[in-house]
Amino acid sequence: MPDDTEPSFAEASRQEQRGMIAEFWDFIRHNKKWWLTPIIIVLLLVSALILLGGSGAAPFIYSLF
Repeated sequence: MPDDTEPSFAEASRQEQRGMIAEFWDFIRHNKKWWLTPIIIVLLLVSALILLGGSGAAPFIYSLF
């Protein structure tokens, strides 16, 4: 028997699509996965360094290390 708080498949298909970040935030908030937050932040910072390493900002980034 389906839970009354969960929308049915038909109702869920009619709802507006949400972004990946919003879905991920709801996952963290509802499932109490707060330990994922620092991992995601570090991955985003490393991604930014990789992207900026191939741009004109590379000499400035290399001088930081």
